[in-house]
Amino acid sequence: MSRIRIDVRGSRRLAAAGVAATTATLLATALTPAAQAADRPTRSNAVANAAEALLSHAASLGLTSAEGTSVRDVIVDQDGTQHVRYDRTYRQLPVLGGDFVVHLAPNGTYRGANRATRGEISLASVTPSVSAPKAADLAANALRAVNLGETLKKLTAKPQLVVDALHGAPKLAWKTQAAAQDSLGNPVARTVITDARTGAQIDAWDDIETASGDGKSLYSGTVPLETTLSGSTYQLKDPTRGNTYTGDAANKTDLCFLTSICISRAPSTVFTDTDNHWGTGATSDRASAAVDAQYGTDVTWDFYKNTFGRNGIAGDGKGSYNRVHYGNAYNNAFWDDSCFCMTYGDGDGTTFGPLVSLDVAGHEMTHGVTSKTAALTYSGESGGLNEATSDILGTLVEWYANNSSDPGDYLIGEKIVKSGFGRDALRYMDKPSKDGNSADYWSSSVGNLDVHYSSGVANHFAYLLAEGSGAKTINGVSYNSPTYNGSTVTGIGRAKLGAIWYRALTVYMTSSTNYAGARTATLNAAKDLYGAGSTEYNAVAAAWSAVNVN
Repeated sequence: MSRIRIDVRGSRRLAAAGVAATTATLLATALTPAAQAADRPTRSNAVANAAEALLSHAASLGLTSAEGTSVRDVIVDQDGTQHVRYDRTYRQLPVLGGDFVVHLAPNGTYRGANRATRGEISLASVTPSVSAPKAADLAANALRAVNLGETLKKLTAKPQLVVDALHGAPKLAWKTQAAAQDSLGNPVARTVITDARTGAQIDAWDDIETASGDGKSLYSGTVPLETTLSGSTYQLKDPTRGNTYTGDAANKTDLCFLTSICISRAPSTVFTDTDNHWGTGATSDRASAAVDAQYGTDVTWDFYKNTFGRNGIAGDGKGSYNRVHYGNAYNNAFWDDSCFCMTYGDGDGTTFGPLVSLDVAGHEMTHGVTSKTAALTYSGESGGLNEATSDILGTLVEWYANNSSDPGDYLIGEKIVKSGFGRDALRYMDKPSKDGNSADYWSSSVGNLDVHYSSGVANHFAYLLAEGSGAKTINGVSYNSPTYNGSTVTGIGRAKLGAIWYRALTVYMTSSTNYAGARTATLNAAKDLYGAGSTEYNAVAAAWSAVNVN
């Protein structure tokens, strides 16, 4: 295991409207929002009103004595208008396309309806010619057909006899939900509609749906989330980003030896929700930290894809996953190559809060990128470059997000530190030595430092290359970046820093690259992108000289 730590350690009808008020005071009171809310029909009012409407308008709704109805949803508008949604059965079989919505005025009178289908339902028999096991086999084959090349595991198929009113004249059909796991263990599912008389496939569709929800995070405000709807439950799993998901480690830890041999792992039980609105923004809700982790995953995925064309951490379109609530008051977060996952502790509440901030998420996922590209050895100068790569690109993830609750800056982990930590960030890119341990400049002994501190040389280089030397205020944060040789460095911007470092990482760096090799790699990258002797090429050389790498 490559452990990447961050620093230290129905009812009554409403009365008809229009009852006269005898005084102006009473009239004014009746028109207040509170009074209007009190008079607003309740859900049970609406259901009762709609039930009366069904009796009065059965013919226009296509209802007969063979059909039954059940309420699926109720909406009551602010003005009291009611909308009651129904599902329909025919001879006790569900009717696909039998749903309809009844619309009622504020006083409960019928206004009209919307129907999924207007065809009359009349079947000679509800006894199928095709058996349920045969329908299950047909659906299983249909699932296999759309997952060519995949070895499906744990495949199940559950047929249900229905009336299909969606596809022309109503007919008896099997609705079969087939589900399995693909070779990566991810769910695949398909609903197949089969003619119950002939066995012909009528229709089929994927049964795991993408849903757009939102979450209240600890650090980034309310953020959008892409989730997976499975049945009636939402999973914190993003099918648009390789099925990346966030799970609850239940405050357990891994039992691992020799850094890679694990007897057991902490769980990663995927978070679920009923309304697709996740977390409260408070640590008391376990989903809040999950929102931060998932959001950080989403933004990091988008940063790499939209900036560099990299499709996923490994470049193969496959997602990693997050484990939050790992351990007990655990002051750490780490990337683990062996599970291809990020793990986040909750912090002790005094030194650190939950370690799920946006730049930390970008940092951890970038370790995954490094492991799939240069694979910089996690010791000596190459280890410092490994850490710096995560700080540099993780910082660019934060800038890319453009999140007003967590604006871009050159501070590492500023959101997660608490008063007991003694300073306002884990690390500082403009002057790394401000943390009391990190190196501003290269020396022959820098490789002997902890990799989180030897990373300071590259972090300082990156800040100088993007922003230049000297005092300045950026996004409300004051910086004052010195140089080893007293030179003045002019920055070329974050976008060019990112382009140069990413190309150097993915094209030129190797597992043993040291600081001298990083200088060569970034100069080669600048030459590829902007030309030898270009402003950008010369800026790279100047920034390295400013941190004593020549």
